[in-house]
Amino acid sequence: MADIIALDVSMGKSNVAWYHQKNCRGEFVFRHTQSGFNQLLSTVQAADHPIIFFEATGIYSSPVEHFCISHQLKYCRLNPLELHLKSENLRRVKTDRQDARKIALTVQGNLFRLTVPKSPRFARLHELSRFYNQLNNDWDHRLVQLHIALEQTFPELKQLFKNKTSKLALNIVELFPHPDFVKLLSRTKLKNRLIKSTDKKLSNMKGFKYADQLLKLAQDAYPAASQDSVQVDEVRYYCRLLIELTKQKEKIVKQMITTAQEDETFQYYVSFLGIGPQTAAQLMAELGDISRFDNANQLNAYVGIDIQRYQSGQGGHQDHINKRGNPIARKLLYFAIGNMIRQQHAAPNHIVDYYYHLKQKRPYPKLNKVAMVACMNKTLKCLLSMIKHHTKYRYRYTDSRSLVKN
Repeated sequence: MADIIALDVSMGKSNVAWYHQKNCRGEFVFRHTQSGFNQLLSTVQAADHPIIFFEATGIYSSPVEHFCISHQLKYCRLNPLELHLKSENLRRVKTDRQDARKIALTVQGNLFRLTVPKSPRFARLHELSRFYNQLNNDWDHRLVQLHIALEQTFPELKQLFKNKTSKLALNIVELFPHPDFVKLLSRTKLKNRLIKSTDKKLSNMKGFKYADQLLKLAQDAYPAASQDSVQVDEVRYYCRLLIELTKQKEKIVKQMITTAQEDETFQYYVSFLGIGPQTAAQLMAELGDISRFDNANQLNAYVGIDIQRYQSGQGGHQDHINKRGNPIARKLLYFAIGNMIRQQHAAPNHIVDYYYHLKQKRPYPKLNKVAMVACMNKTLKCLLSMIKHHTKYRYRYTDSRSLVKN
């Protein structure tokens, strides 16, 4: 029987409990430093076929996982919720030392699957995806701040563009954050300034078009702040930040697609109508190598669209999805289904057929979100089958009628 080395991981340190056949062989605390991990390695080398168990605690457990991968050790990264459910008892004693013992005793009485480390490619994709999402969050936050400042200086500028967040729009807002800056220039000088100062190459005709619109908006504007106000400086500051964030996002997307293209599974994702290169790369980053899942139900649970059901006696709640899985993957799939529906005339597929079948099903047509989640489920099943069988998507690959019957 393998020895169990249980770690209760916290910020910068871990409590260790070493068990051999339900007998505690030793306990200690080590810091996440070179000398600390050398101490853990000495224990591992003295143990009999050791397996390391620890809870997934985000960035704090990353050094422990890196240690296990570097030394090619067997380990299990435990889901905190699953561990809590299997180790709960009536008497609650909470200390780091007791937690390490609890992990060791729980894993002896339950079967936990060992963690399979991500390949370097999927690990890089995952980090790129998380960086991209962080940039998105920063971008959204800065956009709200720009909106607040621009409402006080030149709110009419929002009428100038259909895409109010494009680099061209941000460049023009940075140039003319106040209508008084527009009024100082003639139509020709305004056109030349636009062509010279914006990243996007504008023709003379397009330059004059924007110049005329700017002059018209500036004449009718009634700003709440003057041209030398702090709000004008704020507008320019947030514009520069958003432009840099946009460039950084584009750079990360290129890196994700380049990295994803090196893996065979990328071609299967992009062959699915409605999933483009960026969505494919992000799905690969969040789902990892999905061939590691035994079936589609496990994949559904990982994403968080498995059904949660509650019934007690005559009472109960309406079924809904669990939402305990990967929220980013869930969001990506939801938007991918939306893309498939929007592109149905140019690129028909069986997922869209299934969506309209559910919406028109009698006597109880499905609501939009219910139908979308059902389509997410079908998409995951199809992707898993395609990747396991090394097959690209074909419309006849899964007959829509047979899917509707199922």
